[in-house]
Amino acid sequence: MAVAGEKSPDGKVWSLCRMPFWQTSHSASSSTASASTQSLHQVNQSHQHVEGSNSGHSSSVSFVARSILLTRHRLRLDPASKLYFPYEPGKQVRSAIRIKNTSRSNVAFKFQTTAPKSCFMRPPGGILSPGESIIATVFKFVEHPENNERQTDQRSKDKFKILSLKVKAGIEYVPELFEEQKDQVAIERILRVVFLDVDRPSPALEKLRRMLSEAEAALEARKKPPEDTGPRIVGEGLVIDEWKERRERYLARQQVEGVDSV
Repeated sequence: MAVAGEKSPDGKVWSLCRMPFWQTSHSASSSTASASTQSLHQVNQSHQHVEGSNSGHSSSVSFVARSILLTRHRLRLDPASKLYFPYEPGKQVRSAIRIKNTSRSNVAFKFQTTAPKSCFMRPPGGILSPGESIIATVFKFVEHPENNERQTDQRSKDKFKILSLKVKAGIEYVPELFEEQKDQVAIERILRVVFLDVDRPSPALEKLRRMLSEAEAALEARKKPPEDTGPRIVGEGLVIDEWKERRERYLARQQVEGVDSV
């Protein structure tokens, strides 16, 4: 079939299509395939970028989760963040805090304060078994305020820090434990000092007095000597045993019966 054409001024015929149709189709398909390949490559790159981003995000989330698990508290404090003291200027006052071991292992605890000259703790440290609790008493000397201003229900600049350390069973408490295992020591809480008005009743003041009474009772119980369940000692070196007493009574009875029979 003839291809439509037009004559040039010099009489030559120029084709409307400068190249055959199959060449045009092949070129177009090649360019389309190339574009598709490039697009697919871009999609793969973007997918890899997304996967890398997700991987980085997952690793960061895992790091945060590990950090939260590592900083899990071993002790439960009551009060949780404050130490309440009755406000009595010029006197040594007391506060109380309950410390309970909520972990599954033995935990050593230790007090630290920013005012060691005017504050001290009883006990300053110790070891608690799983589930065990103790009421610690904190003593503080209250300075007279400047210009004789009454300071109540306000925070003091003094702070207390409670440290914890996981220890093995059977280990006795010594303060050097926290120096020898610095990497394993955790800061449980930083407590702030709050003064209470002794002339104004409040739930915090009533709770403080109740906890101080419990602490005193526990201290008196620890002071009592343990009951002696061993043999009784009478005089100098004379040991009276229940079996021995029973045997002596039996021999005496036998002797009396023998005399009676004679």
